[in-house]
Amino acid sequence: MTAEELQSGHLFLLDKPLDWTSFQAVNKLKYKLKREFKELPKKFKIGHAGTLDPRATGLLIVCTGKFTKKIPEIQDAPKEYWTEIKIGAQTESYDTEKPEILHQDYSHITEEQIHQALEKFLGEIDQKPPVFSALKIDGKRAYDLARAGEDVEMKSRKTTIHYINDIKIDLPLVSFTVGCSKGTYIRSLAHDIGQELGVGAYLTQFRRTKIGDYSVENATADFINDDFKISE
Repeated sequence: MTAEELQSGHLFLLDKPLDWTSFQAVNKLKYKLKREFKELPKKFKIGHAGTLDPRATGLLIVCTGKFTKKIPEIQDAPKEYWTEIKIGAQTESYDTEKPEILHQDYSHITEEQIHQALEKFLGEIDQKPPVFSALKIDGKRAYDLARAGEDVEMKSRKTTIHYINDIKIDLPLVSFTVGCSKGTYIRSLAHDIGQELGVGAYLTQFRRTKIGDYSVENATADFINDDFKISE
């Protein structure tokens, strides 16, 4: 590959590590590309096609050059996640960023109740994004306001859960694969499932496995290593 080809447009499938922001992953790749292709301009176009939470791993699509025009199209594509939740407790962030609170007894919860609860989220649903999210409220990130101790009111919005498959139950943990529309917050889904069960729940692990026709099986984790080489 040449610098000219990168500017004409290339699409990278990255397997984002745990605790990296999407911004960090893009910057890491950009640094490596500029080091390998010194003729790239300072204002070389590069960007990701859909944020992935720091506490998530999996598929992050990065576009370069003229392919950055494809970003809106890729962002609109349906997503798939492998998801694990823990019932009987909650966290303020709806994931493992914050400590557990509001512990509740879940010993009466049956597998049938869990399956029934999950079924209720299929199709179009109203969902409130987490307070600890990157959404902007009056020009400020919601997570910055939340971390500053301010009360943040998140507005509900429509999203669609296409399917929930491969359900595995080992209480207090429940895992499943979920297919959803753009804009779905898996952390909110975990929280809402806990509310439906009446015992609370939060997201312990999740991994983005697909974006449209792109799969994490074809992604590379080598971009984090110093010996990363660009290939076709």
